[in-house]
Amino acid sequence: MGEGEEICAPRARRMSGGGRAARVATRSAPLAENLRPVRAGMPGGQYRPLTEAGMAKIHASALEALEVIGLSQAPASGVEILTGAGANLGDDGRIRFPRALVEDMLAVAARDITLFARDPKFDLHLTGSNVHFGTAGAAVHIVDPVTNSYRDSTAQDLYDAARLTQNLDNVHFFQRAMVCRDVVDNFDMDINTLYACLAGTKKHVGTSFSDLAHVKGCFDLLHMVAGGEQEWRARPFVSNSNCFVVPPMKFAEESCITMEACIRAGMPMLLLSAGQAGATAPAPIALAIVQAMAECLAGVVYVNAISPGHPAIFGTWPFVSDLRTGAMSGGSAEQALLTAGCAQMHRFYNLPGGAAAGISDSKLPDMQAGWEQAITNTLAGLSGLNMVYEAVGMHASLLGFCLESLVLGDDILGQVLRTVRGIDVTEDSTSIEAMKEVCLGGPGHYLGHAQTLGLMQTEYIYPAVGNRMSPKEWVEAGRPLLLDRAIARKNAILDKAGCQVDAQIDAAIRAAFNIHFR
Repeated sequence: MGEGEEICAPRARRMSGGGRAARVATRSAPLAENLRPVRAGMPGGQYRPLTEAGMAKIHASALEALEVIGLSQAPASGVEILTGAGANLGDDGRIRFPRALVEDMLAVAARDITLFARDPKFDLHLTGSNVHFGTAGAAVHIVDPVTNSYRDSTAQDLYDAARLTQNLDNVHFFQRAMVCRDVVDNFDMDINTLYACLAGTKKHVGTSFSDLAHVKGCFDLLHMVAGGEQEWRARPFVSNSNCFVVPPMKFAEESCITMEACIRAGMPMLLLSAGQAGATAPAPIALAIVQAMAECLAGVVYVNAISPGHPAIFGTWPFVSDLRTGAMSGGSAEQALLTAGCAQMHRFYNLPGGAAAGISDSKLPDMQAGWEQAITNTLAGLSGLNMVYEAVGMHASLLGFCLESLVLGDDILGQVLRTVRGIDVTEDSTSIEAMKEVCLGGPGHYLGHAQTLGLMQTEYIYPAVGNRMSPKEWVEAGRPLLLDRAIARKNAILDKAGCQVDAQIDAAIRAAFNIHFR
C-alpha cells in the first residue's frame, strides 16, 4: 500500500438502519517502516517441504555429481581458475570438483550480504530467511490486456516497468524483465537495458550483458550514475544475472568470461542455473534440485576462486515441464515445490539464495494467472527464499510481460507478505481486556474500539486495486472491473513518475550513448 493512499476501514453496520456503509480513513502521515504491516526482508521459513534427512541426501548427491560427472565446456580462463583452485580437468574435457574443494569454497563464500540500492532505504539484506520479491526474466512480448494481444517489447516498456516498480511498495527490486526488441545493435541493447532500469528506479537493479566486449561500456555508464568508480565499488547497486551454466552440467563459455570481468569490476553475481525438469533437468523434483545444487556449487567454487568472499546469490532456478507436451509450466504446483525446496537448500548452506516464482502460464491477467502467481509466491515467501525473482508481471511461461499485471501483482505480494509475517502472539495480543470491555456492558461489537482502530494500519493490509465492496456498493460505483482499476493505477503512477537519474547525468549519458526511450 503506497504512502498517503486511502485505506479501507472495516465496514460499519449502521445501528439504526441495518445497511452497510464503507468507511474510508486517510493516512495523515506515512507509517514508520517498523510499523508497516508488511515490508521487505521479513523472515519466512515456516514452510519446509524437505526433511533434514532429505536435504542431507540432496547435498550428498550434488557433491557426488560434481566429483563423478563434473561440468564440461569451461572457457580456457575458467579451466585455469578452477584447476588452480584444486579442480581436476579430465581427458574428456570435463572439470570435476573434489568434495574438499567444494567444502573449502563454501567456507569462504559470502554470507549475510547486502544488495545495495541507489536509495539506501531500498537496500536488501540477504540473511537467514529474509524474503524479498521482485521482477526478472527476458520476455520478448508485452501483453495488452485491453486488446488481448501481444506485441514486441521495447526499451520504453522496460523503462515504464521500472518506473512502476519504483512506486510499488511490495516489489522490492527490479531485474530486467523484458528484451528491448526495438534496439537492433547488441551493444546498444545492453546499454538501453541497463539504463532503462536505472532511470526508472532507485531500487536494486539486476541486468545481464550479452558480450564481454560490452562490459566496459556498461561499467562506464554505471560509474557515471554512481559518481565515479570508487563510489560504485563502495555501493554496487546493480547485480549481474549470469547464466554461467547451460543445463545439464555444462558451462556457458561466453557468460563465464563475462562473469569473470564483472567480478573484477566489483559487481555482485547472481549465479543462475535454470534447468527444466523433464527436459534439461531430471524429471524427479528432488533430482532436479540435486542438479541445480551441483551446478550452482560449481559456480560458488568459480566465483570464490577468483575473489574469495565476493557477493554472489545462489541462483537455483529449476523450472518445470508439462510432461505431456514438454512445454514450460511456470505456474504449476511442482514449480512451487521446486522453488521452496531450493530455498531450504540455500539455508542448508547458509548462502544468500534466489529462485523463481510468480510466473503464470496464462496469456492474460485472468483467474488462472491469479491462482498461479498467488500459490507459487506464497510458497516461496513461506519457505524463506531471500530473492523471489519473476514474482510479478510474467505471463505465457516467461514470453510475455504485462504492466497491468505488475500493478495487480503488487496487491498479490502484499497479501503474500502478510502470510509470511504470520501471527503476532504477545501479552497484548492475547489479553482479554478488550473482550471484557465489549462483552460486559459494552456495545457487543469491536467496531470503533480503540484496539481495533489502533491496529488498522499495523496489523492489517489493504489492497490498492482489489475490490472489497458489497454488491450494492459495487453497483452504485458503476460496477468497476479489476482490470480497469489496474489500468487507472498504472496510468496514475506513470503520469507522475519521472527519471530517477539527475538531469545533468541523464543528459551526459544520452550524449554518450544511443538511448532509445524518453
